[in-house]
Amino acid sequence: MVRKKKFTLSTTQIILLSFLMTILVGSALLALPISSANGVAVPYLDALFTATTSTCVTGLVTLPTVSTWSVFGQIVILLLIQIGGLGIITVMSGLMLLLNRKMGIGDRLLIQDAFNLNTMSGLAKFVKNVLFGTLFIEGIGAVLYMLVFVPEFGAKGIWISIFNSVSAFCNAGIDIIAENSLCNYATNPFINIITSLLIILGGLGYIVWWDLLRVIKNRSPKNRKIFRHLTLHSKIAITVTAGLVLFGAVLIFVFEYANPKTIGEMSLFDKIQVSFFQSVTTRTAGFASIPQENLTNASAAVSIILMLIGGSPVGTAGGMKTVTIAVLISSAFSTIRNKHNTSLFGRRISEDSVKKAIAVLVTFLTICTASTVLLMATCDASAMDVFYETVSATATVGLSRNLTATLNTFGKLIIIITMYFGRVGPISLAVALGGKSKNQNVISEPTEDISIG
Repeated sequence: MVRKKKFTLSTTQIILLSFLMTILVGSALLALPISSANGVAVPYLDALFTATTSTCVTGLVTLPTVSTWSVFGQIVILLLIQIGGLGIITVMSGLMLLLNRKMGIGDRLLIQDAFNLNTMSGLAKFVKNVLFGTLFIEGIGAVLYMLVFVPEFGAKGIWISIFNSVSAFCNAGIDIIAENSLCNYATNPFINIITSLLIILGGLGYIVWWDLLRVIKNRSPKNRKIFRHLTLHSKIAITVTAGLVLFGAVLIFVFEYANPKTIGEMSLFDKIQVSFFQSVTTRTAGFASIPQENLTNASAAVSIILMLIGGSPVGTAGGMKTVTIAVLISSAFSTIRNKHNTSLFGRRISEDSVKKAIAVLVTFLTICTASTVLLMATCDASAMDVFYETVSATATVGLSRNLTATLNTFGKLIIIITMYFGRVGPISLAVALGGKSKNQNVISEPTEDISIG
């Protein structure tokens, strides 16, 4: 008697399905009349789009968040942002720990895959630290925001502050302040600094947090060099993040300096802070302090590059990730210099890491290219506007050159799928959709050199 094989889902497939189910539940709630500000249910496609952009912490919206949704609808959106930023697996694991339930091997595998960790040891503590650290930083951000928003909006400012803090830390870019995002606060240094810090902290990743705290806690009075004792991952993440933020800010400052539609008529200090914020927000945050459609083509190109790279692994940001790009560039230079090994900060990068970085790049660019071609075929817009939109969706950024609100049904569906693929991650998507690997050690294929480049 032949036994039927039992159908089981892999951990990666469970993670993908958890995001999908969260989106579907969220869309059903947002499609209810109670979620609408005027009591009339919004079209389901717009509810689905909003649920997707919230869960995928993207920020592209077909309807203005501040005027479309009721308080109930805004609460649903905020919960989706929080779940999307942390991951449904993390939230569920946190609830298990809160109820004093032990984590089984299946739960640990899910968390390991959700955060792309290399070990299963200390996962319960890791989840607790992630949840506590997230709520602690979001709480501080909310309190600081209240110093500005409560005097301006009254009691409503408390809710605006909480919403904005969670959205900024989770790199979602959705706000309930105004329909033009943060353009009204473009020259407010306090709002710029708080928002930028929340974005950067969320984008650096939890691993970097704990590593920095470990080094600071264990350092001796005689040795105050923190950077030297960090892990290779933290060194790469911090260095590339700082470099990209400064690189982007300088180039945007130069390219927009005389542009009267953006920063051309601002003071020197305001030009600097707006350029800095634009560089930070393109790292998958999505808040806009200047109209993106008014950027010069050069600044738009710089923003696209920053969006593609995104934040760092094991954080709330999207994109190809800083560590991925650093490994790819280092590998390319090693090949050019005829070196057999790829190394950074005096440490050799494993061949598996290099292969994984290449896989992320190829899958990411494939999603982005396919989305761009399809969107160009369904809407009448400039190539720059379309490419900006699809890169923003793939990297879960949320910045748009005023294209999202004009999308037709097919365009909305394309962006919905793109945001979902971008959030679950190129590697997770490829693993989930691919079949189980067969034994590759039975017969080894013959090797043959080919011409490259």
